[in-house]
Amino acid sequence: MDWSLLACSRSGHATYAPAETELRARLSAPTADGESWRCLRCGTFVPGPASAAGPASQAPAPRRGAEVRSAFILRLFAIERFLRALIFGAAAFGLWQFRNSRQSVEQAFDREYPVVRSLFRQLGYNIDHARLVGLMHSALRLSPDTLALLAAGVLGYALIEVVEGTGLWLVKRWGEYFAIVATSLGLPLEIYDLTRDVTAVALILLGVNLLLVGYLVLAKRLFGVRGGKRAYDARLRSESIMAEAGAAVAASRPGSAATAAASPAQRTGPPPS
Repeated sequence: MDWSLLACSRSGHATYAPAETELRARLSAPTADGESWRCLRCGTFVPGPASAAGPASQAPAPRRGAEVRSAFILRLFAIERFLRALIFGAAAFGLWQFRNSRQSVEQAFDREYPVVRSLFRQLGYNIDHARLVGLMHSALRLSPDTLALLAAGVLGYALIEVVEGTGLWLVKRWGEYFAIVATSLGLPLEIYDLTRDVTAVALILLGVNLLLVGYLVLAKRLFGVRGGKRAYDARLRSESIMAEAGAAVAASRPGSAATAAASPAQRTGPPPS
């Protein structure tokens, strides 16, 4: 799959007319219908005027190839983070409401629980040993102040997930570091929880977090891995069409190392287009 073309099909081509004459010649081509400009994302020549113009230093740097795919993957993780934020935000709201109406909820639970237990017994299941029921019994015994603190803690976690998801969705370097630190801090707790009770949901959540940490460290070269940010930025520059055109212009100028190494026929021939 050509991720650059896919991105262009969704958001349009990124053409740019640099003010520098030599660069303009490298990035444009005449056609029967007029000029065409090379897209800085997918590399194809697009008929018509450029989308923008100005100095080469102000040219946009659209994501290309692997970076488009990386942004797609990070946004999938961001969606998962936003879903967690919604769930825990709702839980925090429920805990706060339960704190204000604790007596009525406790009375309703005591009134309805025997009916629910009888129904499940007819189905062959004893909910007295269910973990959820045990948690509800424990919650009913908590003081209002403890419930308020618990609600605040759950809300804080939801806000962390919002920040994490926002940074990943925007594909920002700070968001990647925030995500990996926040996720890594929770991994010991998730592993400990699995030693007590192995559930499918817990395994899936742990797997997602491990995938996120591994992907960010290896693909985004965080914490100096695989050359760190310097190597990451160097790879982006090597894939930039504008940088490629600038290097070609510099190499074609008299006195450059590439020109000095070329044969006389190559030096006098027309510059590659």
